[in-house]
Amino acid sequence: MKCILMNKNTKVLEAEYDSATGVFTKIYEVYNIEYAPYILKSFYESDDINSNPFRTNISDWFRGRGIPSWRDNLDLLLHRLNVCVPSELLDKAFGLSLSDQYWLKPYNKDIKYDDINFFDKTFDYSEFLEASLSKNNKTVTCATSLKTPNNTTDGMLKKAWIIENDTRYLLKSGYKDEILQPFNEVLANEICERLNFDHVEYILDTYKDMIVSKCPCFITKNTELITCYQIINDMKRHDNKEDYEEYIKKLEKNGIKDARIKLENMYILDFLIMNEDRHLNNFGIIRDVNTLKWLDVAPIFDNGMALNVPYYSEDEVAIAGTGRFFYEEKTFDEIIKVVKDIKRIDITKLDDIVEWFDDLLHKYQNITHMSDKRIQLLCVLLNRQITKLKKLTQE
Repeated sequence: MKCILMNKNTKVLEAEYDSATGVFTKIYEVYNIEYAPYILKSFYESDDINSNPFRTNISDWFRGRGIPSWRDNLDLLLHRLNVCVPSELLDKAFGLSLSDQYWLKPYNKDIKYDDINFFDKTFDYSEFLEASLSKNNKTVTCATSLKTPNNTTDGMLKKAWIIENDTRYLLKSGYKDEILQPFNEVLANEICERLNFDHVEYILDTYKDMIVSKCPCFITKNTELITCYQIINDMKRHDNKEDYEEYIKKLEKNGIKDARIKLENMYILDFLIMNEDRHLNNFGIIRDVNTLKWLDVAPIFDNGMALNVPYYSEDEVAIAGTGRFFYEEKTFDEIIKVVKDIKRIDITKLDDIVEWFDDLLHKYQNITHMSDKRIQLLCVLLNRQITKLKKLTQE
């Protein structure tokens, strides 16, 4: 299929795309590399647009927009959607996403971005929601149900975009039989609210007999999320704190204010909830797609893998004690040291948050069937981290 990769209304490049394999087999012309996905710019050479690094990475980037192979219950989801592999879904809606403005325009087709984008245009999400989050084996019966931004959702958790009162919300469940992740998202939200950290708002909701987290889309039709992974792709790798420092310098050089403070806030939150999964694709910056101006650090999002979810034990407080720090895995006690002025945090704002979390977990106990002992252990962990942070602010 001959197509044009678009960034909203700007032509990026013209190419041949094989939908069967999800591969760009030939690049005909590059119109505007500045408007290309950020990660592709470092592979671009104007005198050899069909070089393996450039063309291969375009294919990798586009396939990466699809549902990943590690999505929880992926085989069941694909069966319900009547497709064989996730890449099949990318063709259903031009590869459109709610994280950016890139899409594939069929060559010589009179299609306008304003007529198809999911920020303005409604979409049928009910059957995808059912296929993703329900426990039955019902398959999708309506082709329009596959023309949604749900085709381009990342991550391992079962999830679905919905529309309520003209707002796009993302619903996310727990992982397999684990039900804590949605509660961790809401706990992170409460901490950020109290400490005045910029964040995406999460609330709890229910879908049938399942607890899910619910958050609004924080990207608009004029912005895009560029992850840390994309930004540091063309930077020298150090495997130490220098990666963090150079990333901050890059953000500051591109006009982002308070980059250090906002990243420190993210790591303070991770310390408090013991978030083990702050990988390079769940933080980054917001860019204006029209002017390409870097606007701000992205608000804190995706905080579910916390409070030792993979290490839960009924008999003891099982502590992993490690999180991700750029390319490294480090203890939370080490990661928190990147905060230059920990005393700026008013820890008294968290004085009753352990009781708040205990009440929240008990409120939904009739649905989650979480034991009293487990709730107690989770609160012990949270209280321990708050106490440790309080001591750091007093040193």
